[in-house]
Amino acid sequence: MIIELGHFALILACLIACVQAIIPLIGAHKRWPGWMAVAEPAANAQFLLVAFSFAALTYAFVTSDFSVKLVVNNSHTAKPMLYKITGVWGNHEGSMLLWLLILTLFGVSAAWFGGNLPPTLRARVLAVQSSIGVAFYAFILLTSNPFERLAVPPMNGRDLNPLLQDPGLAFHPPFLYLGYVGLSMAFSFAVAALIEGRVDAAWARWVRPWTLAAWMFLTVGIGLGSWWAYYELGWGGFWFWDPVENASFMPWLFAAALLHSAVVVEKRESLKSWTILLAILAFGFSLIGTFIVRSGVITSVHAFANDPERGVFILLILAVFMGGALVLYAARAGAMEARGVFSPVSRESALVLNNILLAVSALVVFVGTIWPLVGEMILGRKLSVGAPFFNMAFTPFMVALGLALPIGSMLPWKRGAIRRVLRALRLPLMLAIALMALTFAVQTGRSALGPVGVFLGAWVVMGAMIDIWSKTGRTGNRMGRLTRLPRADWGKAVAHGGLGVTMFAIAGLMAWEKEDIRVAQVGESFEVAGYTLTLQDVRQVQGPNFRSTTGDVLLSRNGREISTLHPEKRIYPVQQMPTTEAAIDYGLLRDVYVVIGDPQNNGGWTVRTYYKPLANWIWGGSILMALGGLLSLSDRRYRVAAGARKAGTRAQGVPAE
Repeated sequence: MIIELGHFALILACLIACVQAIIPLIGAHKRWPGWMAVAEPAANAQFLLVAFSFAALTYAFVTSDFSVKLVVNNSHTAKPMLYKITGVWGNHEGSMLLWLLILTLFGVSAAWFGGNLPPTLRARVLAVQSSIGVAFYAFILLTSNPFERLAVPPMNGRDLNPLLQDPGLAFHPPFLYLGYVGLSMAFSFAVAALIEGRVDAAWARWVRPWTLAAWMFLTVGIGLGSWWAYYELGWGGFWFWDPVENASFMPWLFAAALLHSAVVVEKRESLKSWTILLAILAFGFSLIGTFIVRSGVITSVHAFANDPERGVFILLILAVFMGGALVLYAARAGAMEARGVFSPVSRESALVLNNILLAVSALVVFVGTIWPLVGEMILGRKLSVGAPFFNMAFTPFMVALGLALPIGSMLPWKRGAIRRVLRALRLPLMLAIALMALTFAVQTGRSALGPVGVFLGAWVVMGAMIDIWSKTGRTGNRMGRLTRLPRADWGKAVAHGGLGVTMFAIAGLMAWEKEDIRVAQVGESFEVAGYTLTLQDVRQVQGPNFRSTTGDVLLSRNGREISTLHPEKRIYPVQQMPTTEAAIDYGLLRDVYVVIGDPQNNGGWTVRTYYKPLANWIWGGSILMALGGLLSLSDRRYRVAAGARKAGTRAQGVPAE
């Protein structure tokens, strides 16, 4: 009965979404307050109904209701409770219901916290947001019904994909979807602004918190996914340029560009047309990512579904919303006149350069991701685009971004002088060069990647520190003023510093990591990067729903025992699928990463050992970037965004209705 109620709630929410997508839009056009007021209760009702529907599906998984087809395909009675719950979104149908839940959550949040918005803009934003919901309700109900029953329920289920039975997967998809779907709010604001004829500083102040929240969640989601791949898949890497990884990275790049572009609209009334386009593209690439993951057109270890019918449906959603928004943009963009004038050397120009680098790098990733599909369609043969292409094509843009970031952050608005900024940054520049030279001297004969990464990371981090210090003035109690700076200034410095830490860590890891693959006998010791590893034992362990071959590896250095690592090779009997569970000794400056393989004919075991310098700094940098976003989001100026509009100022840009 609960399952049927969950299904009915989803259908009812779809009908309410249709009302919300039409009535407030008409009300805003006609200036009818009663019709516009429909949006808020409709948004509340949608969220509550979808939340109930999601809770009903969760109940089915928790109670192992094998009359539900989705539960049979993705659960098992022996599976731990945590993975029964995460199994709700560890599949195509359930993950789409989570997508819809988050979409309605953002919609109702706009209704709850959008009291300062003009009534017409608020009604249009909620209507556009609901129209996106209508498309995904139709997609779920027509092609991906999570509540489908079986006429003859089996005694047990087929279990969840063993790779997804991990705590990291409990949090990675929800955060990723909060980022993916959160960009729908930026899209809704952009389309509503085009319809209404309102693209000005106040609009930019309204749209920035939603974009910032989505970017922050997406940062956490990508970081969690990278960490999960690092410790769970047993490959020893943190990023593989997999199509699905790229699908989340491209919206992140566009969202970062949108955040910086909106600052120019807010401060200088410039880049209006470009900012609207970025808002459309950011969510558009989220939809492209959904298509890549669920259509089956590109093979990936992370793919959810391989159903061409679903892929065509998502492609239609992408065409309708992206195509419709771009047509509306083309019709209105010419009238979005920029007011602010600025010189080539100014904060505005630096942000334009920032946008160009981020947008072009996103397009480079897109071309590399989609090229195998294009090549197969045009040339009729399979092509492969791997890490070498992405590293060569993408890295120069990030290096340029890192070099420009400290200078651009400190340039004044409208007109500035690079010489003055470089004078303020001379200490970070000298220190970064000194660290690069020291690194180069210590690692003679190796790649230049390490020294360059050290320079770039130090330059960006110390540049962010000088930037925040420069805001305290030149005299007086500078430490006191430092504590009273707006949180947005602190958030900017922390986020930029996090990017510098991540750049440094990635370069250091790629330049200085070491790998050792050997066949080791029980009791044998061997050396890797100055550490001694001893394979003490290999034993069979029975888990709750798996069998494990577990090694005991003693890690020591200079005769001092550090820890005992337990790498595993698991078999999940229900799905007959093996997984590799790496054992990692985490450290501040390095990880020692051990993987055990198959037994050999001579009685030994394959053992892979990696020395990973600065690995944890990669995710530490991601945490800093997300923390910077959170600090900025907590700034009071965001909470009272609508108050930024000057009284009596007429909306600039598109002619008002």
